[in-house]
Amino acid sequence: MNDVEELKRFVLVHARAQNLDPATYQRVLNGIEHDRDGGPGSWTAAWSAEAAARTDDPLAAARFYTMARFPFVDGDARATALRKAVEEFDRWRQARGGIERLDVELDGGRIRCWATGLGEGRPLLLVLGGIVSIKEQWAPVLLAARRLGLAGVVTEMPGTGENTLRYDAKSARMISAVIDAVGERADTARTTALAMSFSGHLALRAALDDRRITGIVTVGAPVAEFFTDADWHRRLPRVTRDTLAHLTRAAPGELFDALRDWALTAEQLAALDIPVCYLASGRDEIIPPGDPALLRTHVRDLRLAEQDDVHAAPGHVLETKLWITSSIVRSTGGKPIPGILLGTLLGAVRLRRRLSRSLRSET
Repeated sequence: MNDVEELKRFVLVHARAQNLDPATYQRVLNGIEHDRDGGPGSWTAAWSAEAAARTDDPLAAARFYTMARFPFVDGDARATALRKAVEEFDRWRQARGGIERLDVELDGGRIRCWATGLGEGRPLLLVLGGIVSIKEQWAPVLLAARRLGLAGVVTEMPGTGENTLRYDAKSARMISAVIDAVGERADTARTTALAMSFSGHLALRAALDDRRITGIVTVGAPVAEFFTDADWHRRLPRVTRDTLAHLTRAAPGELFDALRDWALTAEQLAALDIPVCYLASGRDEIIPPGDPALLRTHVRDLRLAEQDDVHAAPGHVLETKLWITSSIVRSTGGKPIPGILLGTLLGAVRLRRRLSRSLRSET
């Protein structure tokens, strides 16, 4: 059974990234008492009830079911939440149009994706979430991809959501398999990977062998030290260790040994000749500071930014979205968002945050 207080802390960035109403998700969190499988007052029951109340808004329902299956499927209640999240998202995309299903078969399992803009010769944006997020959470990014003149495919880490592959040392091959499946329906020779957290590590590995990947944008990805530092591994949040054990199918006590050979070397990083955009968190409790530092030392074309926050920067979601958009445009060779405009937008966000804090302190 998961540590509910830890789940409440780590799910915040996912609530904010999906634009859930703060008053609503805080009310749901306040009502959660335990994480027994689907019982009254449980994690899945609380979020699923909120989703079921939104039958007239399938995208909102999908978002709340996504929260109900967080962080991974460990029983019937979360399995049901995952199935309903996919069903509600499917209902939304069919009514809206412009998003299609793309399935990829690979030795050992099946990769399921949502796609848009295929068949129009556009450069490809491939989107992957981290170890605790399903593709339905990120699929609305496809709408933004079209506005940027890109074809888009969103999928999941091995073992996450509908991806039935095991997460292992060869998992980077799934990225090339998805690009293969797109084929001539997009300009795959110009593929940018927006790969969050652990999928950023997969994208870096894949780019070493697949020349179609011409840019990587990632937030909080492990690189080397995460996999080799036993002391750091012992201090990881329980939800991270449990999720990795689930995806890799490793016994919890054997997890570090299962991961220790996955580190990227300095020589591999130096061999990357594509733009890499990496957003780090200065107080990251999952990714050690040595990982972004290693990129700074060895990657030739690196754009490294840092937020003063914990992993995934839950307190800076809007800034992160602006940075991601700017980085995608840069990586795909589009007209860069003018620095003065981006600076103005970021300044406005930070000013709004300071004013909000000031008002709270006066009340």
